[in-house]
Amino acid sequence: MSYRIRKAKSSDAKQILSLITELAVFEKEPESVELSAADLKASGFGEFPDFECFVAEKGDKIVGIAIIYMRFSTWKGRTLHLEDLIVSESLRGQGVGTALLNKVIIYGSKIGVKRISWEVLNWNTDAINFYKSKGAIVKSDWNVVHLDEKGIKNYLLKFK
Repeated sequence: MSYRIRKAKSSDAKQILSLITELAVFEKEPESVELSAADLKASGFGEFPDFECFVAEKGDKIVGIAIIYMRFSTWKGRTLHLEDLIVSESLRGQGVGTALLNKVIIYGSKIGVKRISWEVLNWNTDAINFYKSKGAIVKSDWNVVHLDEKGIKNYLLKFK
C-alpha cells in the first residue's frame, strides 16, 4: 500500500474528524464526540495550536492520524502525549499505524522529550499487543482520572 505521512493542514479537519468519529464508534462511544471540524481548525491550526497532528494520506484520502501535545512531568520534565493514533479500520495491519507511531517518536526525540505517554482501552488487545511489540510499557497499576465538563461545573458550585 502506498501512503505518505505529513503534518496535518487546516483543510484536513473534516477528514480528521471523520477518523475521530470512526474511533468513537469502534470504542462504543459514538455519542461522545462533541468536537466539530471548526473546533479542530480553531484549536489545532491557529497561531498557538493546542495540538499537532500527523496524517497518513493515501491519494487524497486521510487514512490515519496521530494527535499529540506537550505535557510536563514533575519527575521527567518535558513529555509528549499521544492523544490518539487512529488508522481507518479497513487499513489496519498494513503498516500505517507503525509509520504514524514512528513519526511521533522521531518528532519527540527531535524536540528532546523524556517520555511519550498515551492510554489504551484494556479490552483493545490488538492495540495493546501493537504497542508492546514496539517496546511500549503498558502500565496496569495506574488509573486514568477525568473530571468532565459536568463534573467541573458541579465541583465549582461548591465555591458559590
